[in-house]
Amino acid sequence: DSRLVLAWLYTNPFESSFFSFGAKFSPEETAVNHFHHGIKDLATTFFYMLVAIIMHAIIQEYVLDKINRKKHFSKTKHSKFNESGQLSAFYLFSFGWGASILLSEKLLSNPVTLWEGYPHTLMSFQMKFYFICQLGYWLHALPELYFQKTKKEDIPRQLVYIFLYLVHIAGAYILNLNRLGLVLLVLHYFVELLFHVSRLLYFSNEKRQTGFTIWAVLFVLGRLLTLSLSVLTVGFGLATSENQGFDLAAGNFNVIFVRITVLAAICLTQAFMMWKFINFQLRRWREHAQTQTLKKKQVPSKSKSKKDKGEQRAQSIGHIYLIMNVFFCKHWTFPQAIK
Repeated sequence: DSRLVLAWLYTNPFESSFFSFGAKFSPEETAVNHFHHGIKDLATTFFYMLVAIIMHAIIQEYVLDKINRKKHFSKTKHSKFNESGQLSAFYLFSFGWGASILLSEKLLSNPVTLWEGYPHTLMSFQMKFYFICQLGYWLHALPELYFQKTKKEDIPRQLVYIFLYLVHIAGAYILNLNRLGLVLLVLHYFVELLFHVSRLLYFSNEKRQTGFTIWAVLFVLGRLLTLSLSVLTVGFGLATSENQGFDLAAGNFNVIFVRITVLAAICLTQAFMMWKFINFQLRRWREHAQTQTLKKKQVPSKSKSKKDKGEQRAQSIGHIYLIMNVFFCKHWTFPQAIK
């Protein structure tokens, strides 16, 4: 039908903005296309947010709900199990994908590339697609608060960490710090993946708590490594770079105000995470101490009950012995009385 063809021709430019990745640049010496960010990324991010909502529903319906029916978790464990199940799948996928990009871009073998050649306005397809998907996923977490019927007391906590993810990922993407952002995301996702897998194992068997100990050590090391890489890249690498100045058209934000703002945001976030971590560990230790105290109180009560039972048995045996004495005394003294 000609009307359908005309409709497609008129709407094709608008539709393509949801799937395209912006302008691309192909150097003559290489056959690899490179991309930079632009205003069309908003439509693409919205599209992949819808994809994330669909994937979330598939994992919930065909995986997590089936396990919940078999395990019969309480309401509290049910919500935590769903949260850890969804995030474990996302962190595993994002960590594996991000690690493959790091290896292909050779960012781990040469850390100088984190700041060398800044601004990094041109990205490979995988790099740009990774950041688009990250933004789409964390944006999808906002409507999921309604779809999952999250408790009112849990909504502020969820909003805080969703906001932190969006600010840091979007900041690295817009400020052309995508290489540093990718390294920090892969590091962070690995630590978070270990925590949520450990929590899933704990729900299946409460004796499995070794994973939390390993996670606690790696969490602290992850925070130290995050701060070290951030200070090394932003505080020293960009500060000593020859390409200083603010140029919005060229994507150059290498000025002292931006550097201080980026470092302050990263340091405050790491301090906030450490504060939450310390409170979490203190709460666990208090709960463990209370459990041990209750167990110690139950032990004397059991021994006391055993002692009371022993005394009752001794009294009953004494009563039987007294009755037998009385009987035998009467039996042996009766003939003597006749005499």
